[in-house]
Amino acid sequence: MSDLPTHADVLAAAERLRGRVVRTPMLRHPLLDEITGGTVLIKPEPLQRTGSFKLRGATNAVLQLDAAQREAGVVTHSSGNHGQAIACASAAEGVRALIAMPSNAPAIKVESTRRWGAEITFFDRATTDREVLARQLAEERGAVVLPPFDHPHVIAGQGTLALELIEDAKAAGLSLDVLATGAGGGGLIAGCNLAVEGASPQTEVWAVEPEGWDDTARSLAGGSRLANDGKGPGLCDSLLSMAPGELTFAINQPRLKGAVVVTQAEVFRAMRVAFEALKIVVEPGGSVALAALLAGKIPAKGRTVGIVLSGGNVDPAVFAQALAA
Repeated sequence: MSDLPTHADVLAAAERLRGRVVRTPMLRHPLLDEITGGTVLIKPEPLQRTGSFKLRGATNAVLQLDAAQREAGVVTHSSGNHGQAIACASAAEGVRALIAMPSNAPAIKVESTRRWGAEITFFDRATTDREVLARQLAEERGAVVLPPFDHPHVIAGQGTLALELIEDAKAAGLSLDVLATGAGGGGLIAGCNLAVEGASPQTEVWAVEPEGWDDTARSLAGGSRLANDGKGPGLCDSLLSMAPGELTFAINQPRLKGAVVVTQAEVFRAMRVAFEALKIVVEPGGSVALAALLAGKIPAKGRTVGIVLSGGNVDPAVFAQALAA
C-alpha cells in the first residue's frame, strides 16, 4: 500500500506542529508504580487545547491543504474529539469546516465544536454510514474529507505524542519497554507504532479497547479486518468505530504486540485514579489504557510503561457516575 505513512512522516509532523499544539508533559505518580510493580509514565493529552490528542492529526492534515482545498473547506465525521480538532485547526488557518456528528454525541463535545466556529450536521449513529455521509457532504460543497483516523497525515500527526514521550523518558534516564493506548479506528496507535519503529524499536505497543468494541483484537486474531456488531456499550464514545481502518490496520497488524479489552468497571476505576492521583479529568475512551494497566492486562512488573490518556472531554454526569462507582 503505497500511501502508508512512515516514521519520517511522523518526524516531519513533529516539526510542522511545533508551537501549534501543546507538548504535553510526562507525568509520574508513586501510586501507579506501587500498584503495577513497574515504572509508569503518563502522557496526558486532555491538556491539549481541544482536550484530546486529535488536535495533532487534524492540524497536521489541515496544514498540508493546498490553496484550492483551503478555499473549498473541509468535511469530517466525528463523535466529538476529531470534530473539535478539525474545527480548531481549520479556524486557525481560516478554513471552513463542516462536522457530521452522531445525534447522541456528548453535549460537551458538540458545544466545544461549535465554539471553534464549525458548522455541524447530525446523523443517527445506528443507521447512518458516516463515511458515505461525509463523502456526500464533501461532494455537495466541493470540499475535502479529512477522516478521523484513516488518513496518512492524520496518522502521522497522532504519532508525535509517542515521539515526545520517548524523548522525555530518555531525558529522565528511562527507556520505554511498553507503550499502551486506546484503539478505535486505530489512527493514534498506528501513529505511535510508526514513532516507536524509528525512535524506540525495542518498545512493545499494546492496543486497548472497550468491551463490545474489540475489532482490533479480533482482527489481529483473525488476520484480517473484522467489524463490530455495533451493539456494545456506548460508554467509551470516542472508541466506537465499527472496524479498523484500511491504512491503520495495514500499519498496526505487523507491529502491535497485542490488544486487550477492558470492562466498564475497569474504565471507571481508571477515571477515578486519574482524578484522585494525577488530578486529571479523563473521559471513558481516554482512560482505557490506564484501565488495562491497573487491571493487570498490560505487562508492567519490572518494566517502564508508557500510558496515553488520550482525551478529557467527558459529560459531567458520566464523570460523576465514574467517581461514585
